[in-house]
Amino acid sequence: MDLNAFAGEVGGAGAGPVTVVGGRTEWHVGGAPHPGTRQVVAPSGVVEHEPAELTVRVRAGTQIEELDAALARHGQCTVMPIRPGATVGGLLAVGHSSVKRLGHGPVRDTLLEARFVNANGRLVKAGGPVVKNVSGFDLCRVLVGSLGTLGFLAEVVLRCRPRPARSVWLAAEDADPLIVLRALYRPASILWDGRTTWVCLEGAPGDVVDQQRALSGIGAWRAVDGPPEPPPAWTRSSTRPSALVNLTGPFIAEIGVGVVHAPVVPPPAPVDESRLVVQQRLKTAFDPTGRLNPGRAVS
Repeated sequence: MDLNAFAGEVGGAGAGPVTVVGGRTEWHVGGAPHPGTRQVVAPSGVVEHEPAELTVRVRAGTQIEELDAALARHGQCTVMPIRPGATVGGLLAVGHSSVKRLGHGPVRDTLLEARFVNANGRLVKAGGPVVKNVSGFDLCRVLVGSLGTLGFLAEVVLRCRPRPARSVWLAAEDADPLIVLRALYRPASILWDGRTTWVCLEGAPGDVVDQQRALSGIGAWRAVDGPPEPPPAWTRSSTRPSALVNLTGPFIAEIGVGVVHAPVVPPPAPVDESRLVVQQRLKTAFDPTGRLNPGRAVS
């Protein structure tokens, strides 16, 4: 399916409520669309990879595993989390970064250009394939995490990064995660569940060895296959990074970032009225009739 055909499927204001469906790996985020909402699927396929420019043009319905395999052939990757069945557009719409956000940065920074279908069924371009030619209001950042309530992603240009020559995960039961954070230089990830600390070290083999030496004396480290996986029913919330050491109960915390995975919904944060006003103004401007993903709400 080409982009114009996708825009035609979404239709204009008279076509009624519509939702775009990807891999449904995080369909629970923001709630489900209203019953009876018509479903469409975004086009898929890797369009163009520019290894020298560290960019890739890919359609939103492409599975992230397919994109990662295409980039791996040129020794590159993106910062987007690799989740089986998840699509590029779906991951951007949800906006959750991977557990390597500490070293790789947030997922919103990977989106350079977006072609999306608005509520009138028209293709709209936002951003550009290089950072310096983007001026004015950054619509790409607005679209990331909007759950498709402002527009449906059709095709995007993503920032790539070199694939690390070596990547290792280590774990220790007796390591203070804040001391670990201070001891390392730009670790990819530090996770903690109140008892065990996990660390991901990436880079040139010699640099990884040096970072492992920096951990000596902090804890008894062992190699592990990867990070712990929070159960699907757990919620995800954010807090001040300095407050993570005060957590109780079952949880997995991303040290240095402030993201917490836990089985209970955290107490509601104070309502930021100015933020709510901005969100409502954006929704009114982008989708005045409320036909895009009705029922889904951005927290």
